[in-house]
Formats: sequence, structure tokens, C-alpha cells
Amino acid sequence: MPLGRIQSRIVQELVNLQVLQESAADVILRSEAELTGEAIEKLLMDEYRVDENQLLLARARAFELTPFNAKSFLPDEFTFEKLDKDFCIENKVLPIGSAGDHLIIALDSPFKLQLTNRIQLKTKMKVHVLLALERDITEKLVDPKEAQVPIGFGDVVDKLGMEYDLDDKIDDDDINDEESAPIILLANRIVEDAYYSGASDIHIEPFEKEARVRIRIDGICKEKLKIPPKVCNSLLARYKVMSNLDIAEKRIPQDGRIVYKQFNRKGLDIDLRIATAPLNHGEGVVMRILDKQKSTLPLTDLGFSDGNLEKYRDVIQRPYGMILHCGPTGSGKSMTLYSALNEINRPEINIRTAEDPIEYTLPGLCQVQMNRKIGLTFATALRAFLRQDPDIILVGEVRDIETARIAVEAALTGHLLFSTLHTNDAPSAVARLTDMEIEPFMISASLLCVCAQRLMRRVCKISKEPYTPEGNEAEILDRALGWVGQVYRANAFSGPNAANGGYKGRIGIHELMLTTEELVRAINEGRETAEIKRIAMSNGMKTLHQDSMLKVREGYSTMEESLATVPVDMELIKALV
Repeated sequence: MPLGRIQSRIVQELVNLQVLQESAADVILRSEAELTGEAIEKLLMDEYRVDENQLLLARARAFELTPFNAKSFLPDEFTFEKLDKDFCIENKVLPIGSAGDHLIIALDSPFKLQLTNRIQLKTKMKVHVLLALERDITEKLVDPKEAQVPIGFGDVVDKLGMEYDLDDKIDDDDINDEESAPIILLANRIVEDAYYSGASDIHIEPFEKEARVRIRIDGICKEKLKIPPKVCNSLLARYKVMSNLDIAEKRIPQDGRIVYKQFNRKGLDIDLRIATAPLNHGEGVVMRILDKQKSTLPLTDLGFSDGNLEKYRDVIQRPYGMILHCGPTGSGKSMTLYSALNEINRPEINIRTAEDPIEYTLPGLCQVQMNRKIGLTFATALRAFLRQDPDIILVGEVRDIETARIAVEAALTGHLLFSTLHTNDAPSAVARLTDMEIEPFMISASLLCVCAQRLMRRVCKISKEPYTPEGNEAEILDRALGWVGQVYRANAFSGPNAANGGYKGRIGIHELMLTTEELVRAINEGRETAEIKRIAMSNGMKTLHQDSMLKVREGYSTMEESLATVPVDMELIKALV
């Protein structure tokens, strides 16, 4: 019989399911043509109108496997906990769940026995296979934002050309400001292209002869579009209308918020935090994309080393005190704070937050959006919270003397207070609070820990290249970790992320300074920042540089990326390691 045993069983199962008539099955089984499994399935679908779901069911029954509708599966933050996402994408594996030492996965083919064995060795778990359609598995493995192809601007530029005659000189009277249809289309297209590209920020900057649009992806700015300066004026006017800012005011900076869901029919539930500024060739704008559909990550996914994670989890369980997160804009402070609150959030705990803006909405948290126009600032919100019987308070940022004083007082009177501060590293937070006229003894009494952090690009897991560092690189590794060995570098010429220089995504690096008796004495005595850093390191603190080198050793990133993110520690500090 030309048909293989497996193909015959699939055809017979279709008969048992009453999808295929016995006469048709008999014709296929007696066929003299040598048909492969794929050819048989194509014949059944094209000639006998068997759909792919019926074939899936028959294939599963033929192999004594359970069919699975992957289309109805909703991945969450724990989906790729046992198997990393890059491995799953490469091998078309969809992790469904786990129980004890059992792992359930969905595959598109029952013949992948070697892959099943690899997964068992990789996870040290017993693997149970479900059978699903390849198309459905692929859809669930691709992030919805990654699945969208960046939209492009060709058609919008053509419309702008027809409307504004871009080849000729443009006068102010020729531009119909924010009411122009091409401008509205361009404004929306810029936002949507940035969102689908995975950008965190949009920059629109005017120059003498042109204006440029850039987006920031994984911390790196990339140019997307160039437009005439006069068109840029109309574009900014449109964004001001969307964010309820003063269109006529171009002399001073303005801050606002765009609820983008109100301006598109695609259901994009995102907000944009907008900040305008007068530049030498006109007004510029930067917009931070706040994805309201994105949930917080568990603390285990933020890049904390095992030692730092254990210390941080211990300190956020304390009943009172102040926990500060330091770093520049875009260093992951907000995500870490939300993840910490999510971990300790329980019905018996009263949590109040004052934020500007509210980036993530968490169930069980009472969150307040700041509004400076009506006098609702961090200081006024914090003062109000203290009369509302809170257990835990989050203040978006300590940016002035009044907020700093109330925050310290709250931490000293039985409240656990989280906030952020703009400093380069953890020890500098003490000097920053001192500059805000907080007495050193109040700082030492209230402070539990300071966590300085940065985000460093992850090297592509598929295309990264191993090598053993030599010379200066080996010396840097040895001084930071007391170790030299094989590490990885990015491959910018091949692999799925070559366009991004061989990197994909980012990982956090942390400098966790916990207060100790020795550190309390140093703060009370007004010691310099360098001395406080020495004491913290002697008590077990790993610097940002050391933590970045640890990520390099573990294969998460590269030496090049580490040194570009944080500088090497001073010789005086390195001598202590």
C-alpha cells in the first residue's frame, strides 16, 4: 500500500469522526500515487473539504495525543518561566503550564521526539505534549506589538506633498494648522509606528532646513522621518490640541497628556506623556509612550541578581522606613516600584500612591494623579495621605524640599515609603537629601535602602558569539568580579536582531545599598559620598559596574554594552574588591 501506516491511520480517524466518507477514504487508501503526509493533508483539504481543525483532531487521535486549541490560550508573565521565549520561537514550542515536575507544551507536529527530549533535559521536568496548529502556536509566540509591521509614512508624505506643495516654499497661511487631514493622519501615524516598533519615546525636533522625527528603542534613538519645519509647526499644534495645551504659547515649556484611545479607531489603549520646549529653530516635543495594556513584571524578571533579590524582598517587607530608587529617566525605576508594590499588595494593607503620571493601574492600590494647575502636588498629596491611615505610601518623585521633609517624616512615623530620586548612584542619594536641607540624623533614621539602577541591552540569544576577553577587557572583569573566562559579544551581521546591532530587549542592573550601623554613623558624621560608598561596599554592596559585569559573565549582555551603560569604578573603589 503506497500510503504510510501513519497517514492511513489519520485517514481512518477522519472516517471515524464522520468527516470523510468510507468510499472517499477507500479511494485515497488504494491510490497508487506515492503521497507524503503533507500531500495527503493537502489532498484532503482541497478535494474533500476537510478543514485544518478536523485534521488536527484526526492527527491527535492517530498518535494518541490530546488536541489543543492554542488560539484560545492567553500567555502571561509566567508562560516562559520554564522555557525562554527565544528557544520557543526557534522550535515552535508553546509552554501551556506546569504542575510539580510536569511541564505541558503544545507542538505542531507529533514527530518532534528529539525536541521533546531536549526540553526534558533543559527543564529537568517530565514533558506532556499537546497537538496544536502551527499558525496558532506562532501567533501566541509573537508579541502583538512585534507582530505589527511598522506602518511607514509614504502615503502620508504624498498627501502632505499634494496639500502643502512641499517642493515649493511654504508660507504660514498655506498651512491649515491642526485641522488639516494629512497632519492628523501624520500625527497618528507617527504614534502608531513608534508603538508597533516597540519604542519608549518619540522625539520631534526642528532644525534650520528640516525637522526630524526620532524614536527610542531599547535606549537607542533611531531616525524615522524628516519633514519641512513649517509642517512640523502644524504637527506640534495637532499634538497640543490632543493634549489640551495652549497652541499659541511657544515661548515656555508645557507638559501634558494624550489619551490616544480618543483619537484612533484601532483600539490602541495607550497614553502619551508630552513635554514641549522652545528650541533655537522652533518648538520641539518629546512624548513618552505609556502602554496601559502592559502589566507589571514580577521582581524575578527585572534582572536582580540572586543576592540583591533576596535583600530587596526582605527590605520591602519591613513595617516602616524609606526605600529610594535612583537613576535617570527611563532606567526602570517605575517598573521596579510597581513590581515591589504588586508583590506586597494584600487586602489587609492600605496602599496610597501619588504619581505623575499614573503609568500602570494596579488592583487594590489607591492611586492619585498629580495636577499642578490646581495645586495637587506630591507634597499636598503626601500630606493628605498621612490623614488617611496608610500602611504604605508611594511618592512618584522627591523633587523639592517640602516633599523630602514630609517623606522623611512619614517614614519616621510608622509608614513604609517608596519614592524615586535623580542621582547617579546609591551613595549619592545621601548628599542629595542633605542638599534638600534634611538633617543627617533624620536621613539615617528613616532610610532603609537605596537602589540605583540602569537598563542595559540584552544580547541576542540566538546569534551571540562566545569569546575569551584579553588585555584591558580581561583586567576590567578581573577587578570587578575576580574572574576571567568566556563571555559573549553581539553579532551585528547575522541573526534575527542584526538590524538592532545584535541586541533585543533590556535587563536591569542594580546597586543596592542597605543601611547598617557603620553606614548610619557615617551619615550622621556627614562623611563624603566616596567614603559612604567604600563603607557600603565593605558591607556587601555590589556597584552598578560590578552588577553589569555579572550580567556579562552570565551571558545576558556584552562588555561593550556594559561599559557604555555605566563607567568603570574608580581605582580607589576597585582596590577594595
